Amino acid sequence: MTARDSIDLERLGAIIAAHGHMPGPTLPTLHAIQEAFGFIPEAAIQMIADAENRSRAEIHGVVTFYHDFRQAPAGRHVVKVCRAEACQAMGGEAVAKRISSRLGLDFGETAADGGVTLENVYCLGLCATAPSAMVDERLCGRLTPDKAERIVAETLS
Repeated sequence: MTARDSIDLERLGAIIAAHGHMPGPTLPTLHAIQEAFGFIPEAAIQMIADAENRSRAEIHGVVTFYHDFRQAPAGRHVVKVCRAEACQAMGGEAVAKRISSRLGLDFGETAADGGVTLENVYCLGLCATAPSAMVDERLCGRLTPDKAERIVAETLS
């Protein structure tokens, strides 16, 4: 059984209904669903479209436009590496390559064991301490490839 098979449709419907009274309910609804399930289940897209009298394509477009919405469960740990200009100018590409190599993952992938997900992010607001990353909810700045690898290794151990 996969995570997609075990979605509680009743709970999903309740979340959608709870946000239906709001003006512009799509984003708050999607955030609430992701908080509850850890990702946006496929079934949610059509259910939201039906509740909001919108097309499935419109809701899918919102989900895929915003990079923080996931369409599959993330790993137990999430590593986000800033790929914005300030971080790139300060050596971010070397940091990104080292983290990717250490994890054995490309950006956008989750380890087969579900242990970690590696993601791009385009600004963490830490430009003054570039290059930066976020490991789970921990912000990390002034990274070097060695420091980044050490932080990732500590998190995963």
